[in-house]
Parts: sequence; structure tokens; C-alpha cells
Amino acid sequence: MSEPGRESTAGELIDHLRTLGSAANLAGMARYGIETGAALGISNTVLRALARRIGRNHDRSRALWDSGIREARLLAAFTAEPRKLTADTARGWAAAFNSWEIVDGVADLFADARLHDPLIAEFAADEREFVRRAAFAMIAWSAVHMKKEPDGTFIAWLDLIDRHAGDPRNFVKKAVNWALRQVGKRNAACHGAALALAEQLSASGDRTRRWVGRDAVRELTDPARLARLQARDG
Repeated sequence: MSEPGRESTAGELIDHLRTLGSAANLAGMARYGIETGAALGISNTVLRALARRIGRNHDRSRALWDSGIREARLLAAFTAEPRKLTADTARGWAAAFNSWEIVDGVADLFADARLHDPLIAEFAADEREFVRRAAFAMIAWSAVHMKKEPDGTFIAWLDLIDRHAGDPRNFVKKAVNWALRQVGKRNAACHGAALALAEQLSASGDRTRRWVGRDAVRELTDPARLARLQARDG
């Protein structure tokens, strides 16, 4: 089989992926809580290198996603064209989420596609664990990468973080905490608002809200972190 390249079809890429699987990798993934029922056992390092080699192709990415294979779906996320991704396609992909790893890989794409306005509040309101996680993974990614977005966007999202900070499901509460921390690390203005919410949550009588808040306070008040924030903001 020739090495895959920009002209490779989804079928050819899936055939190639099947040659790269590893039982040892599958076992390691399972230990990290990754769903392996439809996985081949290929590391993200290998998948990202393959993605760089084949380039972006939106139609092909949709065919890769439709295969249901974990590695093909991650490759779809890495090679889709954000400007061509629609909210309806994103909703369809989100309905199939079955692992935190897939959520976090695809949430980056959703944010890059500038789908935050229609999807973050919608996904946060969704009772499905991995769909709700996607909302907060999008916030976390956006807080780092949406450099030109007004601070008000992120400060407004703190209301969603507050609203769902009591969700005790592991993959939701960790994403809520992640989003809160990333908003707080964006700049001084966001830091103050995020820290105020974190301190409020840390005093809650609810165990989950208290955990989300205390963990965020710990990071947002770390002296080294504060020094970097001050240096960055000048």
C-alpha cells in the first residue's frame, strides 16, 4: 500500500489506519477512560502527523467520521475545514460523542469554525454528558485561541459555568473546571471575574461546586501564574 497523501480517499485512509493499530495502545487508552469499542489503538501523535501529510478536505473528513472508528473520527476532526463546518453537522457529530477524548478533539474544531454562538449555550443545556462537556471544552479552547474576541464574551460564559458547576458527572465537572481556569488565565480582566466565581463556588455547600471552585482558586492564585499574567498584560 502506498503512503497516504492529499489525494487519498477516506476508504484508503481507513485501510491504512487498520495497519497501524496496536493492542498495547488499546490497553493504555482504556486505562485513561477512552472508549475503545471502535478503536484501533493508534496514538494521537501518529494521527496528527498523518493529518499534516494528507491536509484538509472537508468532504473526506465527513466520510471518515461516518465510519464510526475512533481514529478515523479524530482524523476527521484534524482535517475538516472549519469554514465549511455547519452547526447542523456539528450537532450530528455531537450526538455520536462517546468519549471525553473525542469530545475534546472535536470541540477544538467547533470553536475554530466559530460555532460558539449557536452551540455553547445549546450544548451546555443538553443533558447528555459528552454533549454538555463539549460546551465547556469549547469555552476552554476559545479562551486560549480566540485572541480577538472581546473579554465580555468570556465573562458572559461564566454564568453558564456557574449554572452547571454542580453537575457531578466526572467528565462534565472536569470540563467546567477547565473552562473556568482557562477563562481566568486569559488576561487580567477575565482573571478577576473568574476568580470571584471560583471563590464563590469554593464556599458552596454542594460538594461538586466546591471542588470546581477550590481547584480553580488554587490555579488562579498561584504566584507563578499571577506573575506570568502580569508580565503578559504589561
